[in-house]
Amino acid sequence: MYFDQTHNAFRESVRKFVDKEINPHMDEWEETTVPLHDLFKKMGDLGFLGVRYDAEYGGQSLDYWFETVLLEELGHIHGLGVPVAVSVQTNMATPAIAEFGSEYLKETYLKPAISGDMVSAIAVTEPGSGSDVASLKTRAVRKGDYYILNGSKIYITNGCQADFLTLLARTSDNPGHHAFSLLVVPTNLPGFSVGKKLDKMGLRSSDTALLFFDDMKVPVENLIGKEGEGFIYQMKQFQHERFTALPVAYIASKDMIDMTVDYLKQRTAFGEPLIKKQVLRHRLVQWLAEIESLKQLTYHIVRMKMQRLDVTREISMGKLLSGQLITKVADGCLQMFGGMGLMNETLISRYYRDARLLPIGGGADEVMSDIVAKKEGY
Repeated sequence: MYFDQTHNAFRESVRKFVDKEINPHMDEWEETTVPLHDLFKKMGDLGFLGVRYDAEYGGQSLDYWFETVLLEELGHIHGLGVPVAVSVQTNMATPAIAEFGSEYLKETYLKPAISGDMVSAIAVTEPGSGSDVASLKTRAVRKGDYYILNGSKIYITNGCQADFLTLLARTSDNPGHHAFSLLVVPTNLPGFSVGKKLDKMGLRSSDTALLFFDDMKVPVENLIGKEGEGFIYQMKQFQHERFTALPVAYIASKDMIDMTVDYLKQRTAFGEPLIKKQVLRHRLVQWLAEIESLKQLTYHIVRMKMQRLDVTREISMGKLLSGQLITKVADGCLQMFGGMGLMNETLISRYYRDARLLPIGGGADEVMSDIVAKKEGY
């Protein structure tokens, strides 16, 4: 109904890549961290990093249904760290460059990001500024042909390996949302440093960094769009970012259920397989209904995006539901695994730890609820 033979062929190519190049290494990467330059180059060569971007810059010039296919297949990765790292490259650090960036920025940064020759990160969150983006303090002061950048960013996915950052900084003391600008910040310039790789409960295959900027000279030509419009650009970018959570959430949730059912069929208690317990079957079916509901909301959002409609309300709803669903399924499936679920060697334990990011990252559940409430006029 939604996907034709071309979509299905693309799906198969992504699925084969995940099965061959990613899942066999996930246990190792949980201990070390995924080598993004190597992985992204392989993905770039296959066209996976620029699905919707213009062919002029190495992209595929495909539509949102192809992007959805990619995200769904990333949801089959055995852990959420790598899907998040890839999504940063495709849907978080590069959309603003593609939509508002100069020809120079597209050629210098977007093009190598699409080809996998550069790793990117989105740098918005600060130690004292998370969901309240307008409270950030990192400052970029223009002096001649440069912005002098000072401040810090935290919880930056890909931050340890990134070649450039799409960074939101304060460029004015004026009140309101027009006091911020988006900059492309190369990490090879003096004044940049990685404070440390952060030690996380989950998503351990993906590096997350604390970053510092000390009188860093960023060329004015690295400004994305107009000075003072960065907050607006970032709010638009958030819709690309938050959308990525939806397909990954319902696919990963279904995978968790499938592996749990396999376990319940094998595990015998009180003289019969656990899958025979009505309370467990009913719980699984409830989750399946919620997964299908989230999937259909996602497909509705794609139809709206294809019509160039405002999807802020619907994506905010989907982001809220996806975080709630995946954490509920991960917790419930781990419960069904019993003591085995507590073992770090089991995949359900990894999903349980990884899933906890979704209600927080990219806009907390409470922020999503506020956005929907405002859209409803409450």
